[in-house]
Amino acid sequence: MIVPFPAPGTARLGPPERPEAQACLDAVVTAIAPGGGITELQRTLIEAAFASLTGHELEPTAERSPAQLAAVLADRDEAFRTRIVQTMVLGALVLRPLPASVSDRVAAYARELSVDDGMLAVAHRFASGQLGLAAVDFERNGYTADWRPERASALHTSGELTHAWEQAVDDPDLAARWQAFEHLPEGTLGRSIWAFYRARGFAFPGQPGSAPPLLAQHDFVHVLADYGTRVESELEVFALIARADDDPRGFSLLAMVVSLFETGYLAEGAGLFEAFPGQLSRAGMAVRLADALRRGARSHGLDGEPDVDLLAVDWFAHAHRPVAELRDQLGLLPKAPAAIAAGSVGPWAPGGISEFQHAAGTRLAEEEGRAYEAFGATP
Repeated sequence: MIVPFPAPGTARLGPPERPEAQACLDAVVTAIAPGGGITELQRTLIEAAFASLTGHELEPTAERSPAQLAAVLADRDEAFRTRIVQTMVLGALVLRPLPASVSDRVAAYARELSVDDGMLAVAHRFASGQLGLAAVDFERNGYTADWRPERASALHTSGELTHAWEQAVDDPDLAARWQAFEHLPEGTLGRSIWAFYRARGFAFPGQPGSAPPLLAQHDFVHVLADYGTRVESELEVFALIARADDDPRGFSLLAMVVSLFETGYLAEGAGLFEAFPGQLSRAGMAVRLADALRRGARSHGLDGEPDVDLLAVDWFAHAHRPVAELRDQLGLLPKAPAAIAAGSVGPWAPGGISEFQHAAGTRLAEEEGRAYEAFGATP
């Protein structure tokens, strides 16, 4: 029986106690297990995510049906239930192939919980082998579904962007704004992002070969949250971004990078990224991604709001401010020791830059007749 949401003002809030968290984990595992049983990646990812987000170290104990889970969550609001369903979707999306039985089971849990998440359609498309239509569903049901040209104001492009991931490769004024960050004091967000780009040979937005301005917003998060730029670090960055945003469509950003960088269901995404599968399967990555989810969940807006869309912030308005000050105002907690031990590094650390980026930065320095500076980062 479909369980409705509780009446306004009556929902039980706050983090789950251990029994409730256990019931949720059991249901997630029941929902996402393929015929041969849950995979090692699924198990590691789900257990790490629950530990990071609830504080409870748990293992699966028993199967839990949609009706049983709905009974446990009867007094939980839509936001809480949606997060549980999204955890199921995340666990399903790491499977390739993704069995139709798994996507159907996840959909059954969602129905029982009265949850309708846009990424359920994506999972169904993947399970059906309709990869092209899945890419369309990302745009139609995900983060960019309600894109309007006026949303580009925080990106400071000279003209409107008709779609979210549109590039701006001939916008000298925009490029000049980015280049001007060089003149800000060391330790500020602007100076740090300038060094971040120079070390990697990235073109500034507005220049030929540059990333879409909306995608460039996530580079500020690399700096603020202290994540390097090897491909696996993109999973951390977008996990944090997705979880920091209470709008459930933000989850599609994490679903996108998992589909690019773990399964390769998507050939390309965000106007620049190309598939590079197998990254989440790397040793320690489940722990790192789970910690990024924790940090995103604990963060908040610069204005004190309980959540923040980190891709919508006008970072130009804060470029003059110290990175440490902004981290504090956003409530960005330090990485957990377990994530650091698992290999999570920052953009200025050994392992914080890819060989390709290091070579591109070196080449750019040679072309400009200057010494190359990686600011501490090494491949």
